Amino acid sequence: MPRKLSTIAPDWWDYTTLDDDLIEEAARLTPADMARLTRDGFRVVFHDTLAEFYLAEALEYIHAWRQATAGQPAGICGPIGPTEQLPLVAQLVNELGLRLADAHFWGMDEWYADGAATPVTHPLSFERADRELCFDRIRPELAMPEANLHFPKADVAAYAKSWDGVRCVVMQGGQGDIKHWAFNDPVKRAGAWRDAPPTPAEYRALGTRVVDLHPVTLAQNARTSGGGNIALVPTKAITVGPVETWKAEKVSIWQAGNHDSPFGQRLTTLMIGKRIMDSAVPMSLLADHPNVQFNFYRGGIGSCQVEMH
Repeated sequence: MPRKLSTIAPDWWDYTTLDDDLIEEAARLTPADMARLTRDGFRVVFHDTLAEFYLAEALEYIHAWRQATAGQPAGICGPIGPTEQLPLVAQLVNELGLRLADAHFWGMDEWYADGAATPVTHPLSFERADRELCFDRIRPELAMPEANLHFPKADVAAYAKSWDGVRCVVMQGGQGDIKHWAFNDPVKRAGAWRDAPPTPAEYRALGTRVVDLHPVTLAQNARTSGGGNIALVPTKAITVGPVETWKAEKVSIWQAGNHDSPFGQRLTTLMIGKRIMDSAVPMSLLADHPNVQFNFYRGGIGSCQVEMH
């Protein structure tokens, strides 16, 4: 039978094209059920307070950067969304006196418009957020060399090359409403992918690239960062790809309940835990990565019970 049309955007693939049985199974999961989906290569972790949650996220930066040496540089790839960990990272670096001379950082993604990455003057610039919330707050004598800060640009060659010869100890991420990490959104339902989305192997072959953003992603970023002003949000972005993601020794996804729904948090946990991979749910492809951790704020997991508001 042909796959269902999306109930959100019929010209796109997304999670609404999945079988109803899988969707219903995900909606029934309790937090205890989610915890039991932990397996070799996939760990589900809960944090009881937001303070614990964001501190643990910040400490992943410190853990990665402490491993960097002149002979073996190392770093972390980090998201914008969430951002609350970033000032904590700077505070920890300063307090510990951690010198970042051999450390690296990769920004996950950036908006794309008019043939280029959006400049740091753009109000939604991810590079600007990383610098203002973290790197500009680190004491100069401890600061990371500018050459070790890697932000994706329209010509992705330099960014892709920066992953060679440097350990990415961990790639952090959030999870969007469309079940992406970075801007690895589902693809349009067109051409070779009109009747079926890319196979996991096809999607895994994608590197850093310019992508069209699913309408749900545009609405989400307007809601979370722009006060609901969708006109402010570019329709394209540059994103780190699965190729680079699989170079990371660990993928750590942080879900405080602000960026995806109770259902979405359950769906990808179920699919990764049970190794159900479908590129209409890009996050599910992490089921094939050898070291993935989902971190939840317990107060943000919510419920899928119907409540009329």
